[in-house]
Amino acid sequence: MDNRADIRDFLTSRRARITPGQAGLLPGGGRRRVPGLRREEVAVLAGVSTDWYTRLEKGHISGVSEDVLEAVARALRLDEAERTYLFDLARAARPSRAPQRRGRAQIQPSVQWMLDSVTGSAAFVANGRLDIVASNALGEALHAPLFDNPSGRANFARFQFLDPRALDYYPDWNGAANVTVALLRAEAGRRPNDASLRELVGELSTVSEPFRTRWAAHDVRIHHNGVKQFHHPVVGALGLTYTTLALPNGDASGLRLTIYTAEPGTPSEDALKLLASWAATRAATESPSAAVTDRP
Repeated sequence: MDNRADIRDFLTSRRARITPGQAGLLPGGGRRRVPGLRREEVAVLAGVSTDWYTRLEKGHISGVSEDVLEAVARALRLDEAERTYLFDLARAARPSRAPQRRGRAQIQPSVQWMLDSVTGSAAFVANGRLDIVASNALGEALHAPLFDNPSGRANFARFQFLDPRALDYYPDWNGAANVTVALLRAEAGRRPNDASLRELVGELSTVSEPFRTRWAAHDVRIHHNGVKQFHHPVVGALGLTYTTLALPNGDASGLRLTIYTAEPGTPSEDALKLLASWAATRAATESPSAAVTDRP
């Protein structure tokens, strides 16, 4: 796969955000024609020739050593997610396989058992395309608006950018949208031959200007811990702490487990308990046994 455009745009955008002063360089004479660092300044910081760095920024990254990539990452002050993305782009530039279409991930029964055993927190497993592929009852209840679509399959990116209800569901819609796109951008660096992922990005780029703008920024993110705000249509405001972990062989499958919990003694804990009660009531109502009527 030819990813030279992604390499060029990523390195250019990272170079543009750093001033000579931030990089510890003395300001050069004359009027600067570009924001941030010049190519020759990055080359000096990385300890390579300007011609070599220019070729790199044009996308000729195949075969570049890890030591040199590390030097470029330091020169551009890349964070952990950005450095990982740069290395993923380098791997993707090597002679590659044909595009792959990954089917719906297969969840081991033990993973579903683990999810079902978590009763006080919302737990789910998602793949790199941000499809929810497995969940416990509270996780499905928390994300009920995502599942409420003709396909019945929940995808964070499609809901975020194609469903107007997302504006109410996420009080900080802009922040949530930035994270969603940054996660997809990082996944695209890891799996450039994933045809399903490319189709998703193509679909969203075509129909959503907010997605297209964010995708062009080349920001990347790695799953971490944090706090997220929701406005659930049933229980209202929720502020939940989340932890995301790669499942065994997660790097190969792209599957990650996320658990949302509420701080004890807070209104969010009460709301999460109410949501669990609502989920249990809904499950009992939808159970086949609930449809049995008394015989005459």
